[in-house]
Amino acid sequence: MPAGGRPTVRSRRLGTALKQYRHAAKLDQPQAAEIIAASQARVSRLESGHVTARVIEVRLLLDAYGVTDPEVRAKLEELAKHSKNRGWWLEHAAHLRPDYVDHIALEDDATYIREWQPVLFPGLTQTLAYAEALATDHPNYLAPERIAQLAKVREARQSKIEEGGTTYSTILWEPVVAQPLVRPEIHREQLAAILEIGKRKNVTVQVLPFSTGALGSVTSAFSTFSFDAEPVVEAVALENLRGTSVLEGSEDLTAYANMYDLLRSSALAPDASAKLIRGVLRSLKDDAS
Repeated sequence: MPAGGRPTVRSRRLGTALKQYRHAAKLDQPQAAEIIAASQARVSRLESGHVTARVIEVRLLLDAYGVTDPEVRAKLEELAKHSKNRGWWLEHAAHLRPDYVDHIALEDDATYIREWQPVLFPGLTQTLAYAEALATDHPNYLAPERIAQLAKVREARQSKIEEGGTTYSTILWEPVVAQPLVRPEIHREQLAAILEIGKRKNVTVQVLPFSTGALGSVTSAFSTFSFDAEPVVEAVALENLRGTSVLEGSEDLTAYANMYDLLRSSALAPDASAKLIRGVLRSLKDDAS
């Protein structure tokens, strides 16, 4: 069973895929249960992610469903092998919300991460001072030791991008760049940091300018995740008042993939975005002098 008795991101992804392939093969759960010599209840729990399929079960089911693509089969077998693995973040799990744990697991598995942020610099790009300033101003009081714990987690999350373990793209609405939400010196440091991050080969930073009108206010912050060699969106994380919600339905994935493409095509190119950020940084330095 996944840790904590709740579906993990990996077990849920595996279960969703098995369910989709079963439907495509026009088989029902009792028939799937016969294939793996198990109960219908086990098939239901496999597909919901509440239990993780064994590799042999995945192979038998994919054979019966007519799934022959070796890359697909290898991907699902890997999910079966590693669904119970302890990620680095689980040592901090006692201090993290379950939805945040899910978000981190998505980041850790992803080959492509794309983020839209209309209010704040994304967590994967935040400096320690910026993150601490936001946490200190959080409407729900956070004790200093909890802020320190969250800072460690954020630093560990950022290491995957720093090490080139994923291709990362972010689009920032211009207010994020131009209108400081923290002390000016912290905002200047964050602007300098995003410029450096944008120089990495695996990173793209774009700014959606004021001139695009209301487009920046159409949707709240979201992140999309892909787990293969191609950037096909396979999960979406939405930030909301209660935390983070993960979407995996095909219609939701299509809608957010299309929305990101619209935002990207409307945003300034990376070079022009960097120029805008440098201009804001210069103006803030002039104001400080």
